[in-house]
Amino acid sequence: MDIFAFVVLSSNLLILFFVFSDAADSITKPQFLSDIEKTTLVSKDGGFALGFFSPGNSTNRYLGIWYNNITVKTVVWVANRFNPISDSSGTLMLNSSGSLVLLSQNTTVAWLANSTKEARSPVVELLDSGNLVLREENEGNPGSYLWQSFDYPSDTWLSGMKLGWDLRIGLNRHLSSWKSSDDPSPGELSWGIELHNYPEFVMKNGSQKYFRSGPWNGLFFSGMPDLKSTQDYSFTYVYNKDEVYFKFDMIQESIITRAVLNQSQYEVYLWVEEKKEWSMLLYLPKDKCDNYNLCGAYGNCIVGESPVCQCVQGFKPKSLQTWNPKEWSKGCERSKQLSCQDKDKIAFVKFVGLKSPDSTNSWVEESMDFEECKDKCLNNCNCTAFTNSNIRYGISGCAMWFGDLIDIRQIAANNRMDVDSQNVYIRMSTSEKEVKNKQKMKVIMIIVVAIAIAFGVLLILYCICKRSDFRGEDLISFDFSNRAIQQEIINKKRAGKGRNKEMELPLFSFSSVSTATNYFSASNKLGEGGFGPVYKGSLLNGQLVAVKRLSRKSGQGWEELKNEAMLIAKLQHKNLVKLLGCCIERDENILIYEYLPNKSLDYFLFDPIRHGIIDWATRTHIIEGIAQGLLYLHQYSRLQIIHRDLKASNILLDKNMNPKISDFGLARIFCGNGSQATNRIVGT
Repeated sequence: MDIFAFVVLSSNLLILFFVFSDAADSITKPQFLSDIEKTTLVSKDGGFALGFFSPGNSTNRYLGIWYNNITVKTVVWVANRFNPISDSSGTLMLNSSGSLVLLSQNTTVAWLANSTKEARSPVVELLDSGNLVLREENEGNPGSYLWQSFDYPSDTWLSGMKLGWDLRIGLNRHLSSWKSSDDPSPGELSWGIELHNYPEFVMKNGSQKYFRSGPWNGLFFSGMPDLKSTQDYSFTYVYNKDEVYFKFDMIQESIITRAVLNQSQYEVYLWVEEKKEWSMLLYLPKDKCDNYNLCGAYGNCIVGESPVCQCVQGFKPKSLQTWNPKEWSKGCERSKQLSCQDKDKIAFVKFVGLKSPDSTNSWVEESMDFEECKDKCLNNCNCTAFTNSNIRYGISGCAMWFGDLIDIRQIAANNRMDVDSQNVYIRMSTSEKEVKNKQKMKVIMIIVVAIAIAFGVLLILYCICKRSDFRGEDLISFDFSNRAIQQEIINKKRAGKGRNKEMELPLFSFSSVSTATNYFSASNKLGEGGFGPVYKGSLLNGQLVAVKRLSRKSGQGWEELKNEAMLIAKLQHKNLVKLLGCCIERDENILIYEYLPNKSLDYFLFDPIRHGIIDWATRTHIIEGIAQGLLYLHQYSRLQIIHRDLKASNILLDKNMNPKISDFGLARIFCGNGSQATNRIVGT
């Protein structure tokens, strides 16, 4: 960067001007930005610029940051929101104590950025993220700043910017709307994290709550299920004794996106270069049911042609005669009052797909499991509901509510069971007859399940034994080297040859698999087995997949992956999981399957309280599907195969609860006529 200095002597005053011959990204103590000279700072990558501007039709001058590389001038931060400058005399400089100061008429302070400590050799720099920072010139830690604009947002939220609290110094980073397109001073709307035991984002109109996000559940905010990590975005939520904040980061830095709080709502935009315009991706509130506490206590807002408030199960309108849109805010009351003394008459009713209630009066303990949480709520008469606070890896943690439950709405359509649902359990009163009936039903359920499983096993054994040409001594297993099999797959891919060309297994690049799984992000992790972790992914065409990655610590390895790839790739049946391809780059062993949202059968069989009880029509459907899949493997597929590791956790369920047999790592081909299937015990 070339700098030219001009010295002018006027009225016995020595003035030193610095003019930058090309765009600079930083200034030091002798340098300054001048509105009258039209000087700006530009980030190294050219993405953002800092300078003086007039918004809309206003003639007032403000110091701000805007996008520098798009055609539509879009301001993302304003320094002197409260004190506009009426002329072009604005000057940004470092004062004698190292603080960043904006002057008008060379004497009046229009804005001051107080640093945390006095700087010896201060530098002001505009980063590629759009963050204006004040730092020591020789600071070794690149993230150590004396002051930064990201701590004092205006109306715009950028990638990498934290919204929330630094509890050590009481700093609240939040958005506030402009008063108008001509006036960037703070308007009526604000958007930030409200501090209590179970923090959540709250939009306020003045001092009144206008919209509430619901608490973070490990995957998303319960009232904003569409806002999840994708292959383009990653989200970070931190809640500890020092900080409570949320931020988003762009995985693909070439994508330009921003969130802005305007005079009426919160909006998320994406820049579309082809059209030279901003495209809106999301806005909040998205419908009338998002309006805070529309239906009052225990009222559930249902979206339709027009929103309708209904009392949740076990409650009734406080005033049945006047239950109408004007009276909804009065809410509901219990149909049957609770008795705290008789715990046998207390039950917790599960509600699926609800936005979690307002968490102002709540309590959270992340170390508790489901049963501990339930017992703690049961033993506290003031506890009205509970949930698992984290559903990122299964379910864990405990959140409890005290007092009336308000600002509830239906999020999941038709109360459907969603793999990512955070169920809310509301305290209810039951009669003595209901208690006895529940005990009887529990015994009956255990007996019926046992009979059904026994029937299924007998049906499978019958199908196997019916084959007269079954011979165990002719059991065949694969025995090829890792390198040989890899080369065979690669050769087939290149040449497009092979006897079973139509069954050839596609190869995925490691980079495409990494991108699909958000670089194997922990937020995409579905679970982990003996082979290694399994991640949820999204291919470029939008198809959801499950990605199984061999762990270096796994006791399994190439043999199991080879079996799976060579066997299931040649099988086609509606009750077998579909293998889409594999990745064998960089010493990685990865299998890519179709994604099945309802996880595995063991979730429903062994933990029905958490995951829901399957009705008998569905159970019969699952049993028949498993039997059909096994019959195909043993009798009708062109390779007769013994699975050897069949168990509930290896039965996956699609969105319609159709069963699919998975995990063929221990499977073997057999041929010939005999009665012995295998000569050793394997699997679980």
